[in-house]
Parts: sequence; C-alpha cells; structure tokens
Amino acid sequence: MKVEIWSDVVCPWCAIGKRRFEKALEGFAHRDDVEVRWRSFELDPASPREREGTLTAHLAEKYGVSVEQAEGMHAQMTETAAQDGLDFHFERARGGNTLDAHRLIHLGAEHGIQDAVKERFFQAYLTEGERIGDPETLVRLGAEAGLDEDEARAVLASDRFTADVRADERQAQAYGITGVPFYVIDEKYGVSGAQPADALRQVLDQAWAESHPVQVLTPAGGQGEACADGSCAV
Repeated sequence: MKVEIWSDVVCPWCAIGKRRFEKALEGFAHRDDVEVRWRSFELDPASPREREGTLTAHLAEKYGVSVEQAEGMHAQMTETAAQDGLDFHFERARGGNTLDAHRLIHLGAEHGIQDAVKERFFQAYLTEGERIGDPETLVRLGAEAGLDEDEARAVLASDRFTADVRADERQAQAYGITGVPFYVIDEKYGVSGAQPADALRQVLDQAWAESHPVQVLTPAGGQGEACADGSCAV
C-alpha cells in the first residue's frame, strides 16, 4: 500500500497530522507493507527566504485579526499539539520560503531517510525557531537527519529537485488539494486534514480490504455444507 502525504514544513497541522498518522500505523495490521512518501506543498510560495517580523504579527495581518487574537490562536494550537506529544513555540518561529526545504526532503527520499529529514525540519521550525528558509541552516539540519552535508549544499546551489517539487504541486492541483495535510492512498482514496489516529486507521483498513479482497475458492468436490441466515439445514 502506498500513502502519499502532501504537506509543508511550516504547517502546524501537518506536524500534528504526521504524529496522528504514525499512531494510526502503529495499530494497522499491515503497517510493514505501507510505503509512505512525503509530497511537496508550499503554503506561501511567494514568501522571501526569511520573513521579517513575528509569526503572530503575520498571522494577525493575514487573517485580519488583532495580535491578541492571533496569540490566542497560537495558544490553542500549542495546546492541541501537546495532546499529540508535540512542543510548539510559535514565539520562536522564523518564517520563510520552503522550496529549499522541500528539495532536501526529496533528496532524503533518494537516500531512504525522507521521514527523518521531514521530522527534523518540522521540529526546527515549530519548536526550535530555526531559519527554515536559510540554505546553510537547512544543510546543517539535513546533516543532523542523516544527509551528506556536501551533497545537500550542492543540491541547494543548483536547481536539483526543483522539478520534483513542482511536479508534486501540479499533482496536488490535479487532485484538487487546497489545504494540507492531505493523504492519498494507492492513488484512489483521499483524506483531507489532520484526522484523528482512529479515523486514519479506519481509512487504512478500508483501503487495504478493498485492494486485497478475499477470493473464495471452490474445491473439486463442490461447496461444503454450511449454516446461513441464522439456521442450519440438517
């Protein structure tokens, strides 16, 4: 089973959705047969490498609310994240363009450590206040997740994986994805938002059952005797 997850590393609901999906996988009987692939989605592709001002001020301006209301929104999100074991610190967040982060996540996929790179970037932005749009910061964070530092730096000095990011974004448009996280299972089933772990596990169970139907075989001797409809013929 293949699960593709569209998300952005500056999206708090995406980090929460990652935790919930991981919990759903823990309770999924066929988890060892699941291939997870992270897909790129830029919430603000026109953002500069590093945005000036605080994240709270940016949120207030974006949604036309007061700074106090924006702080309340962040406090509520922080409380929600804590229920899933995450420690958000929006007061530290340093927003910026995420294209380069997505390119290194694709590099991580090439080396089989995509999930580790994704996780490191989430923590760096949402908890530690790292500059998520700064190339040298990303190289260091990527190396901490297992990437080769020289290769990561060479990637960011080139256009490598930019086409892959754009391909992910075109596919998101084709699917009609307007918000993240968004899960696509076996290119057939779509799930929007950071659904609870139980709901995600139910989707996995249903998708598995539909893609692996039980085939009823009839032995050479024909059907055996059986009980049905609450009664037995004897």
